[in-house]
Amino acid sequence: MIEHQLLESPGTQTAHRSGHLSSDILIVEDDPEINELIGAYVELAGFHCRRVGRGDEAIREAFAQPPLLIVLDVMLPDLDGFEICRRLRLDPRTATVPILMLTALDQEDMRARAVKCGVTEYMTKPFDPDRLMAAIRRWTHSTRHFRNPSLDE
Repeated sequence: MIEHQLLESPGTQTAHRSGHLSSDILIVEDDPEINELIGAYVELAGFHCRRVGRGDEAIREAFAQPPLLIVLDVMLPDLDGFEICRRLRLDPRTATVPILMLTALDQEDMRARAVKCGVTEYMTKPFDPDRLMAAIRRWTHSTRHFRNPSLDE
């Protein structure tokens, strides 16, 4: 049963450069139903979540309080997910926050573009909730966050 599996691994907390503790996941998805669905799974797993539907809101939220992890759609009404990811990777406050890109785009060139801009993991819609939560747990329980090598150049 999905609920049982989700409750087995509660969220953890990570200290960010600002010194604040965060146990939240930032969900960036413009479809309200999908946003709500992802949020429900995240909360069942013991995490807090913040939900936004626009790129400018995502950047503002992430910079104000860096989340433990970001679930990011590509196709948003203002900025696309690639641009959001690029901006987050350039800022020291969010450069190492894991970003799971969850999108309907399943072309190889989109995956390559995601890797180039610093996406931690790329998943496609429709998504398997168990697989999404496994990825969230994998990246949030990791003692080290993703580091984009292009930031060191």
